Amino acid sequence: QVQRVESGGGLVQAGGSLRLSCAASGRTFGGYVISWFRQAPGKEREFVAAINWSGGSTDYADSVKGRFTISRNNANSTVYLQMNSLKPEDTAVYYCAGRPSWGGSSLYHTGSYAYWGQGTQVTVSS
Repeated sequence: QVQRVESGGGLVQAGGSLRLSCAASGRTFGGYVISWFRQAPGKEREFVAAINWSGGSTDYADSVKGRFTISRNNANSTVYLQMNSLKPEDTAVYYCAGRPSWGGSSLYHTGSYAYWGQGTQVTVSS
């Protein structure tokens, strides 16, 4: 069974940076697409970024392009989300999730992911 644990969240001022980590256990990490989603209070969970198994392909939501960078280290089964130039609207609980395939519009939809972490809170003050 694959388990994912997010860490690295916290409170930061607008313009600051944070790096989130998603540590996974289980034999399927290396072959999986790993994505970050976020959910703000009263809003639906939304796609943030995705990375394929090799790290050669990435995708980002328009709202974070140029500010966030997703990367992965398969040797230690960890995916990172480097978040720079943070804005108050980035405040949310951030989750990582995995799925076996890349591509298609389903990449952006929570229902296509089988394995989720418990989330880490990111709060950006103005």
